[in-house]
Parts: sequence; structure tokens; C-alpha cells
Amino acid sequence: MTDSQKNTQYGILYFIPVTMGSDNTNRVLPPDVIKITQSLNEFIVENEKTARHFLTTIQHPMPIREIQLKTLDKRTEDKVLPDLLSTLLEGNDVGLMSEAGCPGIADPGARLAALAHKKGIRVAPLVGPSSILLSLMASGLNGQRFSFLGYLPAERAARVQQLKVLEHRAKTYNETQIFIETPFRNQHMLEAILAHCDSETTLCIACNISLEKEFIVTKRIRAWKQTALPDLHKQPTVFLILA
Repeated sequence: MTDSQKNTQYGILYFIPVTMGSDNTNRVLPPDVIKITQSLNEFIVENEKTARHFLTTIQHPMPIREIQLKTLDKRTEDKVLPDLLSTLLEGNDVGLMSEAGCPGIADPGARLAALAHKKGIRVAPLVGPSSILLSLMASGLNGQRFSFLGYLPAERAARVQQLKVLEHRAKTYNETQIFIETPFRNQHMLEAILAHCDSETTLCIACNISLEKEFIVTKRIRAWKQTALPDLHKQPTVFLILA
């Protein structure tokens, strides 16, 4: 049996998007995504409590306690990853879910996808909400050239230095710079951007995307300084700048 023939007997690793903070599944997830998710009985998840809530919300036909959940989070060691793929190698499909939005983007699921490809396991991404892409779509900034940087340094001096580097790159290459912050530090990030970026730099703040209190506003830094700032404390937020 050749490798290509053998690989057809492996299960499919579905990357399953979930909602980003509410139970509005019918508005943000296509019916086929819910149908596929309902057909699976094993999941690799970032947070078991969140995963169980989501599976209950979409009315998974199996009793939740009988669904097998394996954890993959930022603390999961690489040596554990092969065990997470064992069911797939036996020919059974498995779903992978992040705590919010699409897995594999700013998410530990990327490591598992990389290993799955090495073993010849098909990775199938399903359609759903990505805060990064949705914020870029609505920002009015350059959607043909952009970089996602993940989290910037938490230490103040290093964060300011990184902002300067990103602003220079945005100006030099006309490239939108996209980054996020731990929710309880969002306000500090906003204050740093306003204090240290050029007044003509454009900033988009995208908060609570796809939720009832969605806030996506783009202005130059000088305009942001002249208006009341949004309260971003503990709110899921994406920042985008273009100089």
C-alpha cells in the first residue's frame, strides 16, 4: 500500500469555528458547519467548559458527558501532540475548536495542523468568524498588504519600541499592522498608541466583533485624541494601524 493510499484511510481534522462571545450561532455559522460538528464525537479543545457550552448550544445529539474532549492550549507540550492525533490515524474524524472564533489563528491549533500535515492527515477548515479578518474588512485600511503580529510586548518600554517599529513598517510598505492585547490591558495599549504614534497615523479599533455591542471605528490619531475614547477594558479588541 502506498502512502497516498494509506492516507485516504485517516480521519479528517476539522477546524471548527465558534462564536466570539455569545450564542448567536445561526447568525455567524453556516448550517453545514453545525451539521458537521453535530456528527463528531471527539474534539480537541482549548477550553473544555467553553466547548461543552458550544456543543450544548448547537444541540449536539450525543449526551455531552459522552463526547470525548482532549485539551490543546498554550501550555500543551509538543510531545503530547501525537497522542491528540491517534483517533485520526485510526480513521475517525475529529474536530478542533478554539475558545473563540477560528482555530489556528493566534491559537495553539496551528501546531497540531502542522503535525497533521506531516503525517498526511487532511486538515479541513470550516467557514466562520475570524476577528482578525473581519476587523480588516471593516477598517478601510489596506486589505491587500497586511501583517498580523499577535500580542505586542507587555513591558511598557518594549511595547512602545514595537509600536514605533510597526508604524515605520506601515509607512514604508503601505502595510496594515494588526495586533491584539490581553483584554485587561487593552486600555493601556490604546493609551500607548495615542501617546507614541504620529498624529497622522490611522488607527482602527475593532471591539466585540459579531456581538451585540460591536464597535469598529477608524480615525487618525489626532482625531482619536479629540473624542471620548471607548471603554475597552476586558473587551475582545483588535487594533489596526496604517501610517
